[in-house]
Amino acid sequence: MSKFKIILFYKYVTIENPEKLRDEQREVCLKLSLKGRMIIAKEGINATLEGKVEDINRYLDIFLKDKRFADTHIKLSEGTGEAFPKLSIKVRNEIVASGVDGLDPNKTTGKYLTAEQLHSWIKGKKEFFIVDMRNDYEQRVGYFENSILSGIENFRDISKLLPKIKHLKGKTIVTVCTGGVRCEKASGFLVKEGFSDVYQLFGGIVTYMEKYPNEDFKGSLYVFDNRLVMGFNMDDQRREIIGRCASCDKPSENYINCSDDFCHRHFICCLDCTDENNKALCPMGCRDFSDEHRDVATM
Repeated sequence: MSKFKIILFYKYVTIENPEKLRDEQREVCLKLSLKGRMIIAKEGINATLEGKVEDINRYLDIFLKDKRFADTHIKLSEGTGEAFPKLSIKVRNEIVASGVDGLDPNKTTGKYLTAEQLHSWIKGKKEFFIVDMRNDYEQRVGYFENSILSGIENFRDISKLLPKIKHLKGKTIVTVCTGGVRCEKASGFLVKEGFSDVYQLFGGIVTYMEKYPNEDFKGSLYVFDNRLVMGFNMDDQRREIIGRCASCDKPSENYINCSDDFCHRHFICCLDCTDENNKALCPMGCRDFSDEHRDVATM
């Protein structure tokens, strides 16, 4: 068992003084040598932290004693000690930017659906539609079978999803995302847009995969730390590699950034298509962008 642990959590709750909480959280995390990312806003808190098991446990003892966060759903996974290079705690206007004014999950959000309930729905005959609210590059490595993929490049573009699902306004919809924080806003957005029966997967895809690994969610889960890809029961024969190399179309889960300084696009590229430093140019036009053109572009 790893001596490191990663925790992922969020909580939508009114925070009167985000700057004060930021300073308090930074003091505690530094004292316990935790690394990771945390965003605090008046609407709540969103964080992923890594540390030694005993230090993470001490942190949770402190965090959950705060009445504002006492019922926060904490998602746990094994760490390596190298998931994050440093600690970053910032105050923002939103804990996840939606690009839509007036979205407040403390006031409007979808109904919660547990992993067990969703599993029952999938195995049963109930009519419903899973809508994946993650970014398109996250979906390339894994997704729920038969789900509707958003296709958006960034969660701030959520309104662009409406034309794809407008015909489902009278149907039952289940929104899914990595840990749940985006679906709080995504489901509320759909409610405000007139969708009549909107649910969100409580605890996100992480929680579902923990309970039902390699069953209904195909492939692996993209995560926002140095691991990039997270799987469960990796030796399970049912496990599939959904991701495809953008260059040769072979199965792969190897994410890299395009090595072109004018691009840095995040994409999947197998080891056969990268150099000895695991670098490559993306096939989305960079290979045709000559040095001469780059020189002109910098003038």
